[in-house]
Amino acid sequence: MARNEILAILAMVIVQVGYAGMNISSKVAMNSGMPPLVLVAYRQFFATFALIPFAYFLERKTRPRITKKILFQIFLCSLFGASFNQIFYFIGLKSTTATISCALTNMLPAITFILAIPFGLEEVGIWTRGGQAKIGGTIVCIGGAMLLSFYHGQVINISQPQFHWKYSGHTLDNNVGSHITHHHNNLLGPLSILAANIFMAVYFILQAKMSENFQAPYTSSALLCFMASFQCGALAAFNNHNISDWSLTSRIRLVSSVYAGLIGSALTFCLMSWTIQRKGPLYVSVFSPLLLVIVALLSWFLQMEKLYVGTAIGSVLIVVGLYAVLWGKSKEMKNNKTHKMDSNCALDQECVNHDLEKQLQQVELKDVSKDQSKNQIDMH
Repeated sequence: MARNEILAILAMVIVQVGYAGMNISSKVAMNSGMPPLVLVAYRQFFATFALIPFAYFLERKTRPRITKKILFQIFLCSLFGASFNQIFYFIGLKSTTATISCALTNMLPAITFILAIPFGLEEVGIWTRGGQAKIGGTIVCIGGAMLLSFYHGQVINISQPQFHWKYSGHTLDNNVGSHITHHHNNLLGPLSILAANIFMAVYFILQAKMSENFQAPYTSSALLCFMASFQCGALAAFNNHNISDWSLTSRIRLVSSVYAGLIGSALTFCLMSWTIQRKGPLYVSVFSPLLLVIVALLSWFLQMEKLYVGTAIGSVLIVVGLYAVLWGKSKEMKNNKTHKMDSNCALDQECVNHDLEKQLQQVELKDVSKDQSKNQIDMH
């Protein structure tokens, strides 16, 4: 296996482990009383400070000119991709389990496919195998999400290790209580996660448009997090007036806030950008189900939540649907590449034929001129 292949796999595993740690630590911090909006605001603050050095040292010589149009596009990206997306995700994470949150996140490629169709960024291709796979995968993802949201079923009795963590019992009690006494949270959590996916899909579309004119990912992300810091900070300050809500004296609050900013935003973005440049965005998406596996195992090992039949079946359906969408997208990309190569070959062949015709014409003209010269000599 090539060195770059090993590094790409290692980078994506680190990304998924980083996201898993963020989900667990953020869930524990919010269960301890930290408001989701405050946690999101702190995440943007720490991410901004972490990304500024990358933007300055890596892109100071290659950075394009930042125009008003670019700033407005970055503002929209920060609004949908950082503020709205993360606010709804953390609200959903607080109202449901970390495993369900990660499972529903795997619907993002399917949601992006649906929203990209009206903008002309995706073709349905209903008569092609790739298009059929994307449509079928999207339907399976939606079915898995509905099963995950509306059906829990019996608890899967798997013996957990005798591992004591002081946050385990509190988190498990909150999750069980939400299933029993607060039935509306069963819908609030999944619906908030789905809303977060929709906002993230909109961000992907805006980001694709912006990247055409501004190819400086570290600078755009630093500006994005900087703008989101004010957006989330203002919203959190409006909703949470008490000083105690913003306190980071609790160790779990401080760790989760710093971790979410430095690891959940800055480090994961750098690794994903590096991998996308070498392997493409589809390669990155293939590793997203790994997050679900890691979070489920960590939650089971730390005794943070119980696993239900509906959660397991719904998660499997979402992962199957995800890979169907990714396979369909990969199939279409290969077909488009082959079609492009055939078109180029056809154009090259036309150019060759045209050159041959010109050469033949030139030869014929030379022959005609020689004959004319010979006839004139004979006449003399």
